Amino acid sequence: MHILVINSGSSSIKFSIFDTGAGAGLPRPLFAGEISGMGGAKLDFTFKDAQGHELGHLGASNPEPMKLLQDAVCGPGMPTIDAVGYRVVHPGPLLDRHQRITDEVLRDLEQAVVFAPLHDPEAISLIRDMMGRFPQARHYACFDTIFHQTMPPAASTYAIPLEYRRRGVRRYGFHGLSCEAVVDDMRAACDRERTKLPRRMVVAHLGSGCSVTALEDGRSLENTMGLTPEGGVVMGTRPGDLDPGLILYLLRQAQGDRDAAMNSVETLLNHQAGMVALSQLPNDMRAVRKAAADGSADAKLALEVFTRSVRKAIGAYSWLLGGLDALVFTGGIGEHDVRSRAEILSGLESCGVTLDTAANEAKGDNLRRVSAPDSQVAVWVVTAQEDRMIAVHVGQMDQNKEKL
Repeated sequence: MHILVINSGSSSIKFSIFDTGAGAGLPRPLFAGEISGMGGAKLDFTFKDAQGHELGHLGASNPEPMKLLQDAVCGPGMPTIDAVGYRVVHPGPLLDRHQRITDEVLRDLEQAVVFAPLHDPEAISLIRDMMGRFPQARHYACFDTIFHQTMPPAASTYAIPLEYRRRGVRRYGFHGLSCEAVVDDMRAACDRERTKLPRRMVVAHLGSGCSVTALEDGRSLENTMGLTPEGGVVMGTRPGDLDPGLILYLLRQAQGDRDAAMNSVETLLNHQAGMVALSQLPNDMRAVRKAAADGSADAKLALEVFTRSVRKAIGAYSWLLGGLDALVFTGGIGEHDVRSRAEILSGLESCGVTLDTAANEAKGDNLRRVSAPDSQVAVWVVTAQEDRMIAVHVGQMDQNKEKL
């Protein structure tokens, strides 16, 4: 079976094709592509096969993003798409598992828009568009929150009136597909080495969006994000945790009627806060690092605030778990920014973390250890594999459907 995976963002769409084959192993990646710059004057399009060969010329002249994607994956020599899997940020309170998309599921997602007004409407529109373009395929939604359903009530419950809790207002946690893929990769590595999965583990997913997750025996106990992906540690364009009174202050300061004020503050908190607000630079860690090296006080402060927020979360989760056995970095920054890893870990010696500087600075495999041999806590860098995790879930759901 061939699965098309769609992982959409605010200005880009990543897509990949996997082959599940006839065996029980992991889905095999065949092709991967990205359309970026959506909403801007120019689209950037890349499309490669599993060996890294550029296929970007396929449909590259078409200005419509979804038609561009369709032309690429349906081009000459491409496999027939049997199923499409989508990363959907927020399922709301009515959907509690990954599932095949039906009219009822779409109606439930429409009701979840109130929880994720910046994410879910675009996801719903994309799903409807793709269902029209691939009418013969089965379509599945995979949610970023499902992995965190193992969080205990004490971790997921807000101290607010019961009326709102009954409506589904709680801490959902996000980056679940990334965390689940990390656990699978760590478990596979431990199986090869005939060791046990680290019992007390923290996963720091650091990219444009950032979160930290506490896990025990591979199960999520707590995640820094809450009702929405805006909370937790400082991110590229989001502020992380804020005093609720600050939100009220921003609303009072906003101009216009109620809806205009809400939209203004929502835009500020999602696109104009975080590292971009502190550094006054684009949302790019490399640009912030360069500016800091050139003496920018704003960039230096942005790095210090970011590092401190992540370090605090890791330290708190170390206390929550009663100590750490492993700490994993993933996501674009977590995987590639050597300095961020070193700066975050430099304050965690009391938690038993000792970094191997040479290992941290060296390039390596998709799963590599960067802690010193005598470190009490094993520190790993693991490549984020959200798309593969979606393909795994789609393959399982499709297989179960055929057995019914």
